[in-house]
Amino acid sequence: MALLKVKFNQKKRVKLAQGLWLMNWFSVFAGILVFSMGLFLKIELRKRSEVMDNSESHFVPNSLILMGILSCAFNGFAGKICYDSLDPAKFAKWKPLLKPYLALCFFFNILIFFVALICFLMRGSLESTLAQGLKNGMKFYRDTDTPGRCFMKKTIDMLQIEFKCCGNNGFKDWFEIQWISNRYLDFSSKEVKDRIKSNVDGRYLVDGVPFSCCNPSSPRPCIQYQVTNNSAHYSYDYQTEELNLWRRGCREALLHYYSSMMSSMGAVVLLVWLFEMSVMVGLRLLHTSLESITNPEDPECESEGWILEKSLKDTLKSMLESLKKIGKFNQVEAGAEGAEGEEGGKTPAITTVS
Repeated sequence: MALLKVKFNQKKRVKLAQGLWLMNWFSVFAGILVFSMGLFLKIELRKRSEVMDNSESHFVPNSLILMGILSCAFNGFAGKICYDSLDPAKFAKWKPLLKPYLALCFFFNILIFFVALICFLMRGSLESTLAQGLKNGMKFYRDTDTPGRCFMKKTIDMLQIEFKCCGNNGFKDWFEIQWISNRYLDFSSKEVKDRIKSNVDGRYLVDGVPFSCCNPSSPRPCIQYQVTNNSAHYSYDYQTEELNLWRRGCREALLHYYSSMMSSMGAVVLLVWLFEMSVMVGLRLLHTSLESITNPEDPECESEGWILEKSLKDTLKSMLESLKKIGKFNQVEAGAEGAEGEEGGKTPAITTVS
């Protein structure tokens, strides 16, 4: 028994073809939207590529761009088919291509669904990318004279100001690295010498943070040096909520920004996938309803359309049987080749009579 069998007359077929033509052009615009989202996400990731450890995060925008282009191509082609289906003479040339095209549409929809899932599941990979990238970026903060790293200070400062964050996981991350360049240190000063000698790696570490960590909304002037020294400042306790530095780490801020963006894009792609599935089902019904017309000379006659010619269970069975036949055929061919090789390897015995 056919799956989702529907009876059609001439009027219904025309309405289905016109509706599908319109839906395909809506899908083209949806493809443009998906392409635009991928391009926007790629630009946003490129902006902060200096604080990202690898390029894995670009898999999502690249996939969205590719799906957008394919969606425009597939749906534009389907729209042409639906338009030509109104004329039996024009539709005849598309008949041999419809089955392969529907098979491609099926795999294309699987890819769209996969991309939608990836948008929701990339959070873990993005978190590790940001954590390592920010850690490396903070190490290069002081290298303003080193080629290739001279803009890292500006990048980190702008990042902390824009996202209202400080450090990788928090402001204390700055205490573990030397973020002040040696060119701005007075090595004749006893304090500088003592700090460098007290460190195993010979680094100048302070309990201070860059100016970009300061919260401008705080009523108190920014305390960015001797942050943990309560006695160095009047009426001050760095462990209270009145601390005038951003408490949130930049990894958390960027992760929330990108993951919320990707989740929104994933939801849009999921809606596009549902729309594409409905277009594919409609196109299959149109295809079968036109093929099952008993009298091509009478276009007004009734016909039947279906999704699958057999039930889902029978279709799966036939597919498995086909795969088994292909496997057996390959085994027979391999066996025949082996037998031929053995026969060729044998040398006839030659007896000599003296």
